[in-house]
Amino acid sequence: MTILIKLLWIAVAIAVALAAGWLFRTAAIAVSRGGLRKALRTAPLTAAFGMLVILLYILVAIFAPVIAPFAEREVVGGQFLPWEAPYILGTDNLGRDMFTRLIYGARNTVGIAFMTTALAFAIGSILGLLAATVGGWMDQFLSRVVDILMAIPSLIFSLLLLTIFGTSVVTLILVIATIDSTRVFRLARSVAQDIVVMDYIEAAKLRGEGLWRLITREILPNAMAPLVAEFGLRFCFVFLMISALSFLGVGVQPPTADWGSMVRENAALITFGDVTPLLPAGAIALLTVAVNFVVDWMLHRASGLKE
Repeated sequence: MTILIKLLWIAVAIAVALAAGWLFRTAAIAVSRGGLRKALRTAPLTAAFGMLVILLYILVAIFAPVIAPFAEREVVGGQFLPWEAPYILGTDNLGRDMFTRLIYGARNTVGIAFMTTALAFAIGSILGLLAATVGGWMDQFLSRVVDILMAIPSLIFSLLLLTIFGTSVVTLILVIATIDSTRVFRLARSVAQDIVVMDYIEAAKLRGEGLWRLITREILPNAMAPLVAEFGLRFCFVFLMISALSFLGVGVQPPTADWGSMVRENAALITFGDVTPLLPAGAIALLTVAVNFVVDWMLHRASGLKE
């Protein structure tokens, strides 16, 4: 009977998610125009649900001070208070409101992950496109450096660098962006190598186009679809990496609210059957699944495949 009840709850949750995705897609189609409306009409319900979740996370991150009932670092009561008013999700190991910390965690964790992914893409895509376009010794040198960096497990490498250079937010962003840019470099270089042999690239070279113009006007627009899809996947990996490092104590440092560190700080409650530590873990999992739903749809559209 217990298994049947759990399966029923899972079925209800899936039905609610699909219904929310359908409502969001209908509303988005109604307010959009042109090519965006056409694209949204073909979007599956999973992608619509993913877009809805991403939008909600963005709104929560932006309006965190308005939504949160308390300050991010404010101690409002005793330790590990139960779920009751005014602490609707209880309090943590220091007596801070869990609901408030979850909201601010959206701003900190997601914001840091987005900035890190953007920096990783700026570094990796520029160097990858440059290596494929110039070729020769530059391609060989950059590729061998990337091979060396990728040979070291990313989590171990991150732990080592953060231990050496410190655990400030700026250092965290720079370290993870540098490590993750190696994956972006490989993709950008691979895609660009298939483009630089095209006839229109040769024609642009014969017209006397400079290197920068050749990359930005001819190669990058034709490599944009796989790079945009990869951005979503890289964001998921960076997001999980930051959460893992915070859980291990070398990521985002207290008292800044972060979902990874929140799981570690309240892990003792699991022993007593309290699901509070699973709330930040669930927030991490939900956003990861949502982004993957959207990325899958974008990859399907970029591939040109039909249903």
